[in-house]
Amino acid sequence: MTEFLLIRHATNDWVNTGRLAGWTPGVHLNEDGTAQAAALADSLAKARIAAIYSSPLERTMETAQAIAAHYPALSVQALEGVGEVRYGKWQGEKLSRLRREPRWEIIQVYPSRAHFPGGEAIRQAQARAVDALESLVGRHPNQRVAIVSHSDIIKLIVAHYLGAHVDFFQRIEISPASLTIIALGTGRPYIIRVNDTSYLASLRPAPRHSGPWERLKRRFSLGWR
Repeated sequence: MTEFLLIRHATNDWVNTGRLAGWTPGVHLNEDGTAQAAALADSLAKARIAAIYSSPLERTMETAQAIAAHYPALSVQALEGVGEVRYGKWQGEKLSRLRREPRWEIIQVYPSRAHFPGGEAIRQAQARAVDALESLVGRHPNQRVAIVSHSDIIKLIVAHYLGAHVDFFQRIEISPASLTIIALGTGRPYIIRVNDTSYLASLRPAPRHSGPWERLKRRFSLGWR
């Protein structure tokens, strides 16, 4: 089986802007995020990682580079399939405005029906992320592979391999710089670990929220975390 270490990028300052980052260029790790990435990388230094892949965005590539520093024989390979959800016209917009959109409630309650204007559907994002992982199984049999991605993408991957309906994917918590482990092969998938941040215990506490998207969901009337 191939063991995938699914890692969410570390913290950045964009989460405090109240805007939906998406594929916005120039979103880098902040000081806390750099420390998180270093702690994560230290914890994986002896993990015998065979390959490192990352979403092409800066915040993920920077997190991946911290891991690669412990593996001088490896270079970080960009993997488009695990890039952030393409939010289309919503990218860069204030979430305080977006939640007044009629489409907002559909996205929150029935994401399986959601298609971001000018962007992609949630189901499309899930399908391409799963395809990206499964394309790597044959390339890395019986190896451990690190993939740095984004909160919603990792949630969608976990939901798929749990056999959970996509409408329930936001019930999964994926924190900044967290580690989720899934093993894939010819038989059933195995979800070994989800949202592990134990290696960050020595750092200053991260903000309670995972990002502006999650912060607004906690304010949503249905009681989202």
